Amino acid sequence: MGDSHISNRAGQRTRRWSRRGVLAVLGAVPAVALTGCSVATADASETEKTTHGAAKKPVVSVTPADGTKKADFTSPVEVIVADGTLASVKVTGNDGSTLAGSYNDARTRWTSAKNPYSGTKYTVVAEPEGAAAQSATFTTKAPGETFVGYFTPEADSTSGVGMPVSINFTQAVSDRAAVEKAITVTAEPAVEVVGHWFSDTRLDFRPQTYWAAGTTITLGLRLKDVEGADGVYGVQSKDVTFRIGREQITTVDLATKRMTVARDGATLAAYPVSGGDADHTTWSGIMVISERFKETRMESSTVGLGDEYDIADVPHAQRLTTSGTFIHGNYWASASVFGSENTSHGCIGLHDAKGADDTSVDGYKFYESSMLGDVVVVKNSGEDTVDPANGLGGWNLSWDQWRAGSAL
Repeated sequence: MGDSHISNRAGQRTRRWSRRGVLAVLGAVPAVALTGCSVATADASETEKTTHGAAKKPVVSVTPADGTKKADFTSPVEVIVADGTLASVKVTGNDGSTLAGSYNDARTRWTSAKNPYSGTKYTVVAEPEGAAAQSATFTTKAPGETFVGYFTPEADSTSGVGMPVSINFTQAVSDRAAVEKAITVTAEPAVEVVGHWFSDTRLDFRPQTYWAAGTTITLGLRLKDVEGADGVYGVQSKDVTFRIGREQITTVDLATKRMTVARDGATLAAYPVSGGDADHTTWSGIMVISERFKETRMESSTVGLGDEYDIADVPHAQRLTTSGTFIHGNYWASASVFGSENTSHGCIGLHDAKGADDTSVDGYKFYESSMLGDVVVVKNSGEDTVDPANGLGGWNLSWDQWRAGSAL
């Protein structure tokens, strides 16, 4: 009985708690359902993230495209990443050069600051944020036609204060601004240096006044792949340095037929000379010594004077103009001519000796005191001022005239 009673009560309790349990369960259904929805939503989100987010890896594309053999070198290199951002980009040429560049604000695009060089193989290594680096290679094509600039003075040389930096191009330049912009001339001590185009193949640089004695000049040529004319590209990328020595200014007065040499502002020497006669007057103006020969041959046919002379061993000759004006020694004229008559075909002559070895004569002394780039000023010659393009005579132009010849 006892057992039956406990059992019966237990059964009653079971039935009573069952009703409450049902109510409790029914009342809990919404909570369980929300909880179930919440879990289901989280699982779907993770699935979606796996499908649409984490599964996507950053993809890098490069222009020029990977593997290109004859890529254009007239446009910058561009790196773009999809589904990510760029942590770093490095572009290296097989010549050891590198291309610097910049990112857009979102760091999804990198563009080189300069164009790649022609005829160069490049390796691009781009590393997206949080992902492995990706690489590409391309090779730029070689230019069709090219040009170079031959410059004066020579690298590591020392010249007089009148020496301009003169560049002669092997091809005519039509885009003067692009070429001039690619050339720099700097001086120490610093001074403003400006370019002047004498023609489409010649560009000179000079300061407003003669260089200061002791100046160091650096010529920077960044002409490689600069398009000087349609389809014609430069090939040079180099720096050269030269120096200015002491100041020597020589003044030739053909009225008095005397030449005075001033060194660093003080008179060094004075010599009697003979200039061009009435039919062959000497150019007047500022000229610069551009070539020097201990001995050289001079033929009248080379300067349009037929067969008037042909002297095989003119001593101590120093060129002043492209057209053939020299200041040189003269052994074939009487010593009495110098200082008293102008008898030459346009050159300036000093008494000298055959063989160019006599150290006692004026021709030898002046030659030994001179250097390339020294200034020679001729006055009272009865002739017009020399064309500034005839030799290194750009000093005959005013500063305003000189600056007007720049393309920049």
